[in-house]
Amino acid sequence: MNPANPIGVFDSGVGGLSVLHEIRRALPGEDLLYVADSGHAPYGDKSRQFIEARSLAITEFLVSRHAKAVVVACNTATGAAVTTLRAKFLMPIIAMEPAVKPAAENTRSGVIGVMATSRTLVSDNFVKLFARYGEDARILGQACPGLVEQVEAGDLSGDKTRLLLEGYVRPLLEQGADTIVLGCTHYPFLAPLIQDIAGPDVTVIDSAAAVARQLRRRLEVVELLADAERIGTECFWTSGVLDKAKPLVAQLWKPDVQLYELPAG
Repeated sequence: MNPANPIGVFDSGVGGLSVLHEIRRALPGEDLLYVADSGHAPYGDKSRQFIEARSLAITEFLVSRHAKAVVVACNTATGAAVTTLRAKFLMPIIAMEPAVKPAAENTRSGVIGVMATSRTLVSDNFVKLFARYGEDARILGQACPGLVEQVEAGDLSGDKTRLLLEGYVRPLLEQGADTIVLGCTHYPFLAPLIQDIAGPDVTVIDSAAAVARQLRRRLEVVELLADAERIGTECFWTSGVLDKAKPLVAQLWKPDVQLYELPAG
């Protein structure tokens, strides 16, 4: 391992770009590799075995590109595969965790809502979070089918997206939630619309910045931080249709992206 080696990041699709933005902010000198498994999105309706197999295959690809650490920028993949990944690979594997702890610490009403995929809400990780912080606050899990697909389609503010969000956000508000946790990395791209529906008195939070800080800490411990004075690069791969994926990645990242087709595997 060498500090000049890149950091690998992957998600079921483009949602993990919300995490990549925070990683870039926290670690400007690092080279970043990003895999969007859009050809198999969403993960939320897939079996645990399928998600684990995809996570292993993508991590193997990132290792082949000399990744010094891997960020699983997907709550569903974290729940299904992170234990297996950590058992198989020696480099730091950084996982997602819905921001239930800060939500429970800061809620005024004592009620928080967690918007996530169905699989995330029934994962061992979330069940443990619920048990750990459920005594401090009433935690309402809200499955949100269809939202990942809207983000993957680049529809962040259209009528269909708003209608879906209203159906998921309003029940949380009606039960007294004053804090909403975004438990899927796709959802921060919908945060402005979620905030508009929820109103100014509701706090909307996600865990991307915390993941970036944890990544920095882990790299510091093993002395693998890149020179902060250099300018880091980014390179992207997708398992989806390249011509369809490139405009979306450009929309959510920046126009001049380097996007390649992920090798089959």
